[in-house]
Amino acid sequence: MARRNKLYEGKAKVLYEGPEQGTLVQYFKDDATAFNAEKKDVIDGKGVLNNRLSEFFMTGLTQLGVHNHFIKRLNMREQLIRACEIIPLEVIVRNVAAGSMAKRLGMEEGTPLPRPIVEFSYKDDALGDPLVPEEYIVAFGWASQQDLDDIVAIALRVNDYLSGVMYGVGIKLVDFKIEIGRVWEDDFMRLIVADEISPDSCRLWDIESGQKLDKDVFRRDLGSLTDAYTEVARRLGVMPSNVTHAPKPEIIN
Repeated sequence: MARRNKLYEGKAKVLYEGPEQGTLVQYFKDDATAFNAEKKDVIDGKGVLNNRLSEFFMTGLTQLGVHNHFIKRLNMREQLIRACEIIPLEVIVRNVAAGSMAKRLGMEEGTPLPRPIVEFSYKDDALGDPLVPEEYIVAFGWASQQDLDDIVAIALRVNDYLSGVMYGVGIKLVDFKIEIGRVWEDDFMRLIVADEISPDSCRLWDIESGQKLDKDVFRRDLGSLTDAYTEVARRLGVMPSNVTHAPKPEIIN
């Protein structure tokens, strides 16, 4: 078993020190949370599925020239990623009214939006990740106006890619969220897609039936979350051959 220094543990992933400078190991947990961690459970095999799905999406983005943190998958639950400075924002792209947006604006869930809408929320669990306008982001120094323009462009490129891939397997991309990080190459700063892209961070509906294939299955008690994520992986052709509990690396205290 690998011995690694644990650097950070979140609700769905653990970050460990990487084997080389500028790298991290990202471990995908089976934990599922909703409503700002008020609802919790352990979903057998979820981490394995999200590891494979995030690898698939990040690799696709790399092929399109969209820079991201993914380097390679290490095993069933871990991937090697680039270390980066995470901008404290969740970048949300919405194609269809659903979830908090539908509730906030009194819209019927499932209403198509006239165009993709990009929103920002401030990453702070204690505050419930509140939505913030661009003026706040610039004023508080979380990102410059140029950064925001670039982030919106990246988010819309990711939306185009994900929408096309999902449509090809009969799935509607309702919305998703990503995180953006900064890396430095000599004196040049580059923005990259970080964290993960998986059914944990997307709303995915079957085009024909409207069946939910994302974390809303867990939020709303609609059935088996593993079955929903497995269906997404099966359609995309990335179903792991052996979904299993891989042990966490031994932690050096």
